[in-house]
Amino acid sequence: MSSRMRAASVVAVLAIAALAGCSAPPSSSDSSTSAAGDYCARMVTNSGGLEDRSFNQSSWAGLQKAEKDAGIDVQALVSTGETDLAPNVQQAVDSGCQFVLTVGYELADATASAATENPDVHFSIVDEVVDGPNVKPIIFDTAQASYLAGYLAAGVSKTGTVATFGGGNQPPVTLFMDGFVDGVAAYNEAHGTSVVALGWDKAKQDGSFTGDFEDINKGKTLTESLIDQGADVILPVAGQVGEGSAAAALENPGVSVIWVDNDGYDTLPAKYHPVLLTSVLKNTEDAVATIVTDDAAGSFDPAPFIGTLENGGVGLAPFHDLASSVPQELSDELDALSAKIIDGSVVVTSPSTPE
Repeated sequence: MSSRMRAASVVAVLAIAALAGCSAPPSSSDSSTSAAGDYCARMVTNSGGLEDRSFNQSSWAGLQKAEKDAGIDVQALVSTGETDLAPNVQQAVDSGCQFVLTVGYELADATASAATENPDVHFSIVDEVVDGPNVKPIIFDTAQASYLAGYLAAGVSKTGTVATFGGGNQPPVTLFMDGFVDGVAAYNEAHGTSVVALGWDKAKQDGSFTGDFEDINKGKTLTESLIDQGADVILPVAGQVGEGSAAAALENPGVSVIWVDNDGYDTLPAKYHPVLLTSVLKNTEDAVATIVTDDAAGSFDPAPFIGTLENGGVGLAPFHDLASSVPQELSDELDALSAKIIDGSVVVTSPSTPE
């Protein structure tokens, strides 16, 4: 196996390794007659909707996995706007289910309130920390994997300029951006280069944002601006908005995109395959499946699950169609860098690092 293929395989394995540790709801199952008995779980999306090609979609896949593997009755309540959030959480509680999963910072307040008022219901929230004896946060140190992505981006850039932007200035977003720009800096230090990272100033904790996570046109417009400034590898951290980056890349030969949360090669339309360099993965699916299955079996622990490179909670996706653009030497460096992050000899830091 070539070094390039080995690197892609290693980062993929890291992403899928075993884990340590109100509109009408679409239903994957109306009832459960399995060993799960009367146990059921409900999920509430944020305003990005169920098929956001991001953490809502991955979280739902986790519940569906629990349904398939453990016979757990699952349903999702889809929020289409801010006014749906609290009512959907209440509807989930009123279902009588023992487990409620909420997704994203927008649901933090509603989750905290519902958890306090319903101490016998177990809650879990993705990408946010809510304290409570019956709430288990599911969070990810995406800066670790984004550090690798930044190093990769700097290594393949032909223009010497790469970029990132976010949907909003929030810790789960800026954590990616911190890791990315630090990875670019690490490449520069290792190679004596001066690749520029546009879109984020880590010291100031400020940068380029579209202001939402749904408007694809905003993503395309901002990406075109970054391309005009010379960027040829772009990391959008903005949910569905990131599809606009892929659209802009298609229209600008030589530009590639790094997706986030899940493997964009699997979740984006196939027309974007030629511009997807890799994806910064959060293994939300397995985290959710494990936590809800454990809860159904009578095991619940409110300590946060923190996904890292070491436990397979975060990682890089394979390079897919752009594997030939990643030199063998760079693949080897990514392997070595990942190992150093895991063993602690390289520490990736951010004001938003989960604890």
